Amino acid sequence: MLPPDPTHPAIDGCLLDLDGTILQDDMPIEGAIDALKSLQKAGIPFRFLTNTTRRPRARIISRLADLGFDAREADCLTAPAVAAAWLRNRGARKLMLLIDPATQSEFAEFDLVDQDPDFVVVADLGDRWTFELLDRAFRAVMAGAELVAMQRNRYWKHEGRLSLDAGPFVAALEYATEQKAHLVGKPSAELFQTAARELGLAPERIAMVGDDLDADIRGAKSAGLVAIAVETGKYRPEAAEVTRQAADAVLGSIAELPHWLGLAP
Repeated sequence: MLPPDPTHPAIDGCLLDLDGTILQDDMPIEGAIDALKSLQKAGIPFRFLTNTTRRPRARIISRLADLGFDAREADCLTAPAVAAAWLRNRGARKLMLLIDPATQSEFAEFDLVDQDPDFVVVADLGDRWTFELLDRAFRAVMAGAELVAMQRNRYWKHEGRLSLDAGPFVAALEYATEQKAHLVGKPSAELFQTAARELGLAPERIAMVGDDLDADIRGAKSAGLVAIAVETGKYRPEAAEVTRQAADAVLGSIAELPHWLGLAP
């Protein structure tokens, strides 16, 4: 257990990554439920901030409630939700949407097409990825569609093993089309700024807690937030020194967050 850190800036709100930080293999990480209760008891507002694109917000919150977390849909900010808002503001109509079918409901206002889209929107498809899908997206971008990435995570941890995430497929499309994707999920500043606006706080008064060195830690630092890494999820011991240099603090797990913030037990 780390002692409270008297040198850290005053934290008035928190952003909490889900997979690898709050949950592992869809179950709570030890101490996560109590950590969230401590934040709520202290009146510290928070948002779950996640790049997951396999489940809509309503299902995420339902699962968290089943596990014992006290959370509402408004407490969860996802890459698909931010992507839908960004596309709406751009006046998008026709999308080629490469996303898990369970999350398509977040894009009900748009026309989902296989040919001649305005935007090609890429998320994590897991084992649904095929050459045919990737080639269809490639052809649409080459024909003039704009490429949008909900996230570009390299990999994620599931059942004790690392698996490819959406990032490698986004990179393949960028390489083939020579078009840079517009990123809406972490580590894009767009998602962090949206969360800060929802909390009504300046970025420097918000702590981002996560296990992903690029998406959570470096992304948060670039957006002006306090970055707290946890040694769970996809954290790798061989990257300990790099993580310490990048983060404002490194905790063993989310369970140590209330103590680090100096909250009463």
